[in-house]
Amino acid sequence: MEKIYTKKKNNRELIAAKPETVDFLLAYSKSLKITKAKGITFESNLN
Repeated sequence: MEKIYTKKKNNRELIAAKPETVDFLLAYSKSLKITKAKGITFESNLN
């Protein structure tokens, strides 16, 4: 079992995100508001 988990894997490939995707994620994260009240977490999108 030890041999399975100790091998290094360098065959990963980086993928570039499209500018539209990055803009969408940034806009969503800016509009997301998380409110905590009495142990309950509320998520609301301000758009």
